[in-house]
Amino acid sequence: MSVLAPPNPLATNPTLAVLGFKRQLVFHLHFWAFVAVAPLIFVQWYQDHRLLSGLLVLFSANALLVIAFLHYRNTYFLQGRLFPLLAVVCAAYSTTINGHAGLYWAYPAATALFFLLPLREAMVSNVVFVTVMAVVSFFKFPEADFWRITFSLGLTCVFAMVFAWLVGKLQQELTRLATTDPLTGCLNRSQLADILNHQIQMRERYERVSSLILIDLDFFKVINDQWGHLAGDRVLKEMAARVRKRLRESDQLFRIGGEEFMIVLPETRQKDADTLAYQLLTGIGSSPFMNDIRITASASVAEVCQGETWSVWLNRADQALYEAKSRGRNQVVNARRPTPAAANTTPELGDPVVGS
Repeated sequence: MSVLAPPNPLATNPTLAVLGFKRQLVFHLHFWAFVAVAPLIFVQWYQDHRLLSGLLVLFSANALLVIAFLHYRNTYFLQGRLFPLLAVVCAAYSTTINGHAGLYWAYPAATALFFLLPLREAMVSNVVFVTVMAVVSFFKFPEADFWRITFSLGLTCVFAMVFAWLVGKLQQELTRLATTDPLTGCLNRSQLADILNHQIQMRERYERVSSLILIDLDFFKVINDQWGHLAGDRVLKEMAARVRKRLRESDQLFRIGGEEFMIVLPETRQKDADTLAYQLLTGIGSSPFMNDIRITASASVAEVCQGETWSVWLNRADQALYEAKSRGRNQVVNARRPTPAAANTTPELGDPVVGS
């Protein structure tokens, strides 16, 4: 998937939405830069500034290539790294031969860098940018103008850096809020399809098998009725914390319902996932929550099979969980592998694994 994938208004993945807006920002900055700079090619040519005209041709060509690559290939041409190089050279040379008329272009170029490059790269590029412009200004303008230009351009870069940093932090926080459950800190359903599809792709391309576990707390409504919803919330938070302690860094824990959780286990066979599920149920039922609330859980395990979609994979696990509930709860049920003909239809269930 491209880093700058186009936004899909129907997508529910907030991360993809942010990347889509990033793509639009890159597109518009290069488009309007081209619109502003292209006429100057002819202006500088008629003024016999042939070298500057050629540099502006390179700048405009880079903008067109970025736009074309975004539109036709969904990739960011050279990750935008030609922009700072050409901007520094064009602004410095234009200031050298045109004076203040060339200097004015340094301010929008320096600001744009913070929205086209990663923050650290933009900071380094602007330090170089301001330094080069300061040297040019020192030899081109009176000393009073040199100090004004250096400090005003530097201050513009600082303001743009702070704004870009705050926007980045805001995007990260909004993405976190949109993709995690506020009570337990688990992932929510917004990324479920993408993550399961990724595991299916790993299975199809590289034969890397993944499994998932569904866990549902038994008779959770009794806790809310007897101890109150605040106690129920605390049980859910402690439940998530207990499960996390047994997971690897690569495993992903979702809260997909009120008291239902899902664990995605990359590169894990069903047998190993079943062992983990049994251990998790034992850990949940062996010690009370909040010192006096005892609860058990039911679980199901499903290994991804070749040719099935994420919804079929999840449906097999969901029906196995339903069977665990119907057989008396507090146990693990494995989902049977579907036959090839049934890979894209309703799956069958397998026999239960001995539970606690």
